[in-house]
Amino acid sequence: MEVQHITFIKSAESLGQMPHEGLPEIAFIGRSNVGKSALLNMLCRRKSLARISATPGKTQTFNFYQINHQLYFVDIPGYGYAKVSKRARAQWRRQIAAYLTQRITLSAVLHLVDSRHPPTDLDQEVMILLRETDAQRFLVLTKADKLSGNKITQSVQTVRKTMEAYGIEIPVIVTSATQRRGRQELLERIGVFTGN
Repeated sequence: MEVQHITFIKSAESLGQMPHEGLPEIAFIGRSNVGKSALLNMLCRRKSLARISATPGKTQTFNFYQINHQLYFVDIPGYGYAKVSKRARAQWRRQIAAYLTQRITLSAVLHLVDSRHPPTDLDQEVMILLRETDAQRFLVLTKADKLSGNKITQSVQTVRKTMEAYGIEIPVIVTSATQRRGRQELLERIGVFTGN
């Protein structure tokens, strides 16, 4: 699969505001500032498709991008670290959980984890939550350009061990937005859901 046509459809704060369920949806989830927007931009070969900020919690809505008129990329609000009220954070969690477990057209979830650190408590919370979804799941290690080869191997082993503790066995994909590492593998896996 290659991204040829991209259209921003809408931002939504809840299930009721989301586009009509029709096209398959590929969701990107991860803690604030893990690199979701950078990964989206890398996959689509755009510099500013998704807004990137050094400020954690910049993405506060579900942002829908139609890809090749065949599916949606969905940029989910980052969890944790955002400078918002506890009430707002709790609301985000409820909306994210509802989306992951109730959205019929959700086909795959890319769970992004920073390769430089072991999975946080919140990362592990999402791992557990994702066991409740019917969508396919992939764990995406981001920012691999910041690590040496040995450190990347250790990061993969650490995240696999963490998932095993919860009975989870899903593909782990190492990526770097700046080096475009992992781009082809991700697009090949996503292409399965286009029906081609």
